[in-house]
Order: sequence, then structure tokens, then C-alpha cells
Amino acid sequence: MRYPSTSRPHLRSVIAAAAPLAATALLAAVTAFAPAATARQADASLATARQAGAMFDASAWEGDADQLIEAALADSAAWERLAYLTDTFGPRFSGSRNLERAIDWILGEMRADGLENVRAEPVMVPRWVRGREELMLLEPHERRLDILGLGGSIGTGPGGLVGDVLVVGSFDELAERADEARGKIVLWNVPFTSYGSTVVYRSQGAIRAAEAGAVASLVRSVGPFSMYTPHTGNSAYDEHVPRIPHAAITMEDAMMMQRMQDRGHRIRIRLQMEDYWLPDAESANVVAELVGTEFPDEVIVLGGHIDSWDVGTGAMDDAGGCVAAWEALRLMKELGLRPKRTVRVVMWTNEENGLRGGNAYRNAHRDELHNHVLAMESDAGVFKPQGFGFSGSDAAFDVITQIGKLLDPIESGTIRRGGGGADIGPIMAEGVPGMGLNVDGSRYFWYHHTKADYVDKLDPHHVGLSVATMAVMAYVVADIPQRLPR
Repeated sequence: MRYPSTSRPHLRSVIAAAAPLAATALLAAVTAFAPAATARQADASLATARQAGAMFDASAWEGDADQLIEAALADSAAWERLAYLTDTFGPRFSGSRNLERAIDWILGEMRADGLENVRAEPVMVPRWVRGREELMLLEPHERRLDILGLGGSIGTGPGGLVGDVLVVGSFDELAERADEARGKIVLWNVPFTSYGSTVVYRSQGAIRAAEAGAVASLVRSVGPFSMYTPHTGNSAYDEHVPRIPHAAITMEDAMMMQRMQDRGHRIRIRLQMEDYWLPDAESANVVAELVGTEFPDEVIVLGGHIDSWDVGTGAMDDAGGCVAAWEALRLMKELGLRPKRTVRVVMWTNEENGLRGGNAYRNAHRDELHNHVLAMESDAGVFKPQGFGFSGSDAAFDVITQIGKLLDPIESGTIRRGGGGADIGPIMAEGVPGMGLNVDGSRYFWYHHTKADYVDKLDPHHVGLSVATMAVMAYVVADIPQRLPR
């Protein structure tokens, strides 16, 4: 159902009524940051800021919010742009020609949209290359199995390796059976519970298996559902432990091998991986702005990461987050809604296997971070949005909660404590308040880091709702008279 149009008063007609609140918040901010402020003054200013946050009323921005929501849901422009990007340029792995071609196209399109200060901010990125990969089951029967090497894995050498498999269900089980692991290939058959608790076997599996003397490590793909789809992702080595090949297999094959082992069968496989590293490559963060009318040096940052893994087309992870932020800015421009502060879209590079883009952004803008009012990230797929997770002061949380009410008609206004994202993590660590878009995550990890990450998994209406949600939040934070308190 399309969001209905309304006839609410425009923001500019109610600014005068908000002036006393602006003055109070400004005084609190000045007091809080004055070099000579005493502890008592700081406590008083904090109390004032919290009171100001609690008193904040976002209803004056209802008309602007309605315009953004209606425009975002008027057509499927965001989904179509996302489809074009991912279908045309495909997977955009760091160091690849696909990624650089996509970045060049985005820069041109942003300029054509009339966005301001469009630029590529240089970043050197790591370049891991997936070579030919093959896994053959030799016993108890012969069959080729699907496999995806995990990011950063070494290869097996040209001849591959042959070995017996030891299936374990946890780090503790391997520790108990360490005497059985030497010279074998360890398979971590760990069912998905949550991403945070299960992904550790992907990231640390090669280290733990090598410590036990294994010659290679396999991991059951990290996800709750499979149609015989292995999941890749980044992994790690320890300089004090031998490096061994590390790859993901399907959930189906992991469970099959568990059953074979439980029956007492010998499981013998041949693994070949020709993965390798090349020198760092040139890439860039993509940046575009709508410059603020009154406080142009104060910035609200929103975006996602433009790189993806080298499988699928990265529509869900994370071209969707990039396009949603881009479209949010474009709609502000198209509707003539220019806020007081600058709204900046950033598409970070190299989130998947290095976080170089997020760190480079922090380094390039370190002297400006005191003027970064809010950082917003979308990196969970642009499924039906529910709201945001927010990390910041109590006073800021109160303001964000009130702004969230403008999104209640499209059911995406719930604000929860705690949120952010990998790419905005470096600037959040420097004190910038951060928030992450929360969406219906019931299907995200079905397709995450797989060959199935295509735009067909995303509903055009849900993409539009994500655009609307990000646009309203970014615009209002950028336009309120008082700066979001830290």
C-alpha cells in the first residue's frame, strides 16, 4: 500500500516556535565544550541536553518527511538503479576491474543527478585472487562437491592434497580429539545459531585446526538455510601458527560427512585451491554531498560499502545499502529539501576483506570528525526496514526516537539502543554517534556471501521503504535547529 499524501504545515513555518529550544541546546553545547567548564557545569549542561532531547518534538518536520516518503515509494527507481549496477558490473571484489568500472559509473551518475562535491577519495586495497578450486569426495563414494575458498586462504599447491576428514562440532571438541587431527583435514560442522556466534569458526577455523596439526580446514557454511550454496567470507591466520588452506562447503555436505563419521565410515577427499595474493591495488571511496544552508561544515554521513565478494553480484551485500543512501540524497535534491547541515553519502570500499575504506575515511577526515554529527550505515540488505539501532548519548537517543516517529506510518520508526556498522566503526571509535538500519533479517543469511546474491532477492517496495527511512532520518537530523548532542 502506498503511503498516503498529507497536507501538514511545512517546516519553515514553525522554526520560530522551535527557537527557544535551539537556544537552550546551543547553550548546553557551548557549556559542555568550554575549556574552563567545571565538573559541576558539565553535569548541569548534560542534564540540560538530556532535558532538551526529551523535550524535542519532530512533528514540525512531518510535511518534509511525507514528501520524502511519497517520492521514495512513487516508483521503483531505486531498485532499477540497483539492478542496473549489479547486472552491468557484477561482483565487485577489492582489486577487481569490475569494482573500478562500477565506481567510475557511479561518479558519472551522481554528477548527472546534480549532487555536489562528487569525488573519489583514494584508498589502497588488498588483492586476494580466487583461483581454480575443486573438492572431490573419494570415500565412501566418488563425487565432486561444491566449495568456496575463504578470503585470504593460501592455496594447496599445484598438486592439491589428499587426506582423511575429521568432523568436529566445536573448538572444545577439537581440543578433546586433538590426537586424531594430526595430518587430517578438519571439518567444522557447526550449525548456525547467530552470525556472531557461528562466524568465529570461519574466521578462526584455520588457526585452530593448524594448532592441532591439521593440513587443511573446512567449515560448514555460515547460514541458516541452503539450496546447496556454499558461503565465502573473510578468514584469519596467526603468524605463530602454520598457514593451511581454508574453505567453506555446503551445509548439506557438512551434515552428510557428519553422518558418515557417525557410522564409522572413512571420509577421504582431494582438495585443490589455487588462491593467491597480488600487490595492493588502487581503489576509492565514493563521496557525494548536498551542502547545508547554515552549517555546511557539520556533516551527516550515510552509506554502505560498494565492494562485494567475488561471487553473486553483491546486490544485497551491499550495493543495496549504497543505492538506498544515494537515492535518499537524490530525492532531497529533487524535492528542494536542502537542510541546514551537509548530508554526505559515502560508498566505502574494501569492507569485505580489509576495512581499508572505513579506515581511510577516518584518516582523511580526522580533523573534521568533531563536526560529524551522525554516521548512518546500511549493510544488512535493503529488506523491509524496521528502524535503527543507535549508539550515542541519552540526549541524542531521545531526539532520534522522536524523529523515528515520523516513520511510524511506514512501520520503520523503531529506535533501539546499540547500532552502527563496520565502515562507520572507525569514526564511531573517535566519538561520532552512529546508527545502523535495522531490517527484516529473516532471509539475509540465506544468500549472504553466496552466488545467489542477486537483485531478484530484493522487493522493489522494500527497497523504496529503505530509501524513505534513511532519507527522513538523515534529512531531519541535518535540519533541526540544534545539533544532535553528543
